[in-house]
Amino acid sequence: MYTKLSIPERLKDLRVVDKHLTLEQLAEQTGLSRSALGKYESDDYKDISPFAIATLAEFYGVSTDYLMGLSENKNHPNTELQSLHLSDDMVELLSSGRINNRLLCELATHPNFQRLMTDMEIFIDRIADMRVEQMNLILEATRQTVINSHAPGENDLYMRTLELGQIQESDFFSHVLHDDLDNIVRDIREAHLKDKTTADPQPTLEDVKEQFEQAVQQGSDVEMLIHEFCDKLQIPFEKISSEDFSAFLRILSLSKMLKNPNNMRGKAKPQPYYAPKRKKRR
Repeated sequence: MYTKLSIPERLKDLRVVDKHLTLEQLAEQTGLSRSALGKYESDDYKDISPFAIATLAEFYGVSTDYLMGLSENKNHPNTELQSLHLSDDMVELLSSGRINNRLLCELATHPNFQRLMTDMEIFIDRIADMRVEQMNLILEATRQTVINSHAPGENDLYMRTLELGQIQESDFFSHVLHDDLDNIVRDIREAHLKDKTTADPQPTLEDVKEQFEQAVQQGSDVEMLIHEFCDKLQIPFEKISSEDFSAFLRILSLSKMLKNPNNMRGKAKPQPYYAPKRKKRR
C-alpha cells in the first residue's frame, strides 16, 4: 500500500468515486478533451497543463496542491495545526515519514473506528471492571456455598458451570478489541484488492494441476508446458540451469499424458537414465 495516491489515482478517484462520471461526461462538463483526460489518469502520463490543473481543481472543488500530490487535504487546505489538538510527539511522528499516514487516516475514518475507541476507553479507564468483578463474586460465592453444603465432585456439571462462568476482564476485552480491529482491517484490505502493491492470489495445488492438464490436452509443446509450470509456481524460468532443464525434460518424457513426449522441437532428446550398477563383492 503506497503512502499516498499518485496524480492519476487522485484524478480517477475524484471522477469515479466523488462525481460518478465517465470520461465523456467529464469532457462535456469541463471543456477538456476526452483523450487528454484519459492520458492524465493513465500511468504513463507525461505532463498536465496548468490550464487543465486549474480547470479540474475548480470543477472538483479541491486545491491544485491536492491534484498535484503536494497535499492530502481536499477540503481543508488551511486548517491550523492547533485546532487538531495533536501532541508534539504525534506531530513529529506524522511529519517523520516513519509510518504510512494514508493507512492511519483510513483506519481512523473507518465507520467502526469510533466503536474501537469507545471500547478502548472503557478498558483503559476500568469502567467495566466493577461490574465484571461483581458478577464473578456472585458466581464464586454461589459455588463456595454449594461446595460447603453438598461437597460435589470437582467434575460436577453445575459446579464447573459456575467456575467457567467467571470472566477474566483482561481476556474479555482483548477479544472485544481484537474483533473491533479485525473488522476494520478486513474492510481496508478488501478496499485495496485492486492496488498495484497488492499481491496476486496464489494458485492452489488443484489450480496448478488443472492448468497443467489443460496444457497437456491442448498439445502444448514441452517448453511451453515448463514455462507455464514455472510461472504458476513463481519459479524464475531464466534462472533454471541447462542441467535442471534437461532433467525436467527427462521427467516429462515419462508422462503418459503427453501426446508426443519425445517431440522436443529440435531440442536434445532426453537420454534414458540408468542407475549405476553396484559391483559385486568378491
